[in-house]
Amino acid sequence: MSSSSPASPASSSPSGSGPIADAVPVSLCARAPQVPADRLVAEMVPPPRFDSVRFDTYLPDPNQPSQTEAVRVLEGFAAGLGAAPAGGAARRGFLGLGRAKAPKVPAGPRGVYLDGGYGVGKTHLLASLWHATPAEPALKAFGTFVELTNLVGALGFQQTVRTLSGHRLLCIDEFELDDPGDTVLVSTLLGRLVEAGVALAATSNTLPGKLGEGRFASVDFLREIQGLSAHFRSLRIDGEDYRHRGLPEAPAPYSDEQVTKAAYATKGASLDDFPHLLDHLAKVHPSRYGALTDGLTAVCLTDVRPVPDQSTALRLVVLADRLYDREVPVLASGRPFDELFSEEMLNGGYRKKYFRAISRLTALARDARRLTEPTT
Repeated sequence: MSSSSPASPASSSPSGSGPIADAVPVSLCARAPQVPADRLVAEMVPPPRFDSVRFDTYLPDPNQPSQTEAVRVLEGFAAGLGAAPAGGAARRGFLGLGRAKAPKVPAGPRGVYLDGGYGVGKTHLLASLWHATPAEPALKAFGTFVELTNLVGALGFQQTVRTLSGHRLLCIDEFELDDPGDTVLVSTLLGRLVEAGVALAATSNTLPGKLGEGRFASVDFLREIQGLSAHFRSLRIDGEDYRHRGLPEAPAPYSDEQVTKAAYATKGASLDDFPHLLDHLAKVHPSRYGALTDGLTAVCLTDVRPVPDQSTALRLVVLADRLYDREVPVLASGRPFDELFSEEMLNGGYRKKYFRAISRLTALARDARRLTEPTT
């Protein structure tokens, strides 16, 4: 994986004191990772941020009884997955070749759907469900909606069905349909997996029957969405964004000099001009954004400014998700993160994605404050 160096030489640092990293910061704009299909499957586990979460580490808001109820329901759901898969299918090999055809399962919901605003702990609960389900990791899959559609793109539809149909559980985080084609694709895929006996769990900011609202109004696709919602029992989780609950306001942006100095002083940090990074993201498929951040200890950005269009904004949302999953702090100069998206974007069909991105980048900005603190 290649990297490029900012203009300053490694032997000298930006003005100010502080330790200097052994090498100059890497540039995300110089990375063009290639991700093989087997890595896409092997990485369908909860992200590092959620390695250690469990139901008993989730702290329900005492003023939001729906949070306590969600834990209770999900604990029971996990316990019910201890028996053999409904289809009785055994996993045979990496891609499931040679697996016997599974019989039909009884009609009715085969999963749970966690609906709620950003920052109420839905991903925490979904990852806790994955950890609590009594099955070996190879029989459980966890990924975002984008990662699931990317898996289909890498393996093909039929091979994805064969690969996942022996699983006990499929968890899908941030289930949002941004494209009519993805509506049909995922609806069909989940239908096939339900027939094979796979249990489903998903999170989203929108109820299943409302997916796609404000984005596309085709009657045909609305029919697909309604059919998809029948696979899930919906659990509403109310509450305010825990990332801001009782915490101080996000720090104001730093100067270019402060960001550059911190990048040179932090081993494993990246340093990029924000507009250039946005241009680069258009050249990298979103399925590779996780690999784009491999090995980073911090992301340092100069000249943060509002994103120019919706396509760019949606790519930035995916990058923010991958950075948040990996707990990579983000130190930035320019405009604050709550000014990234225009009022039109924040009032449009993707508004919940944008608010989630702001929330997560703000949390990572708080984490990055330590990068500017003098070391002793």
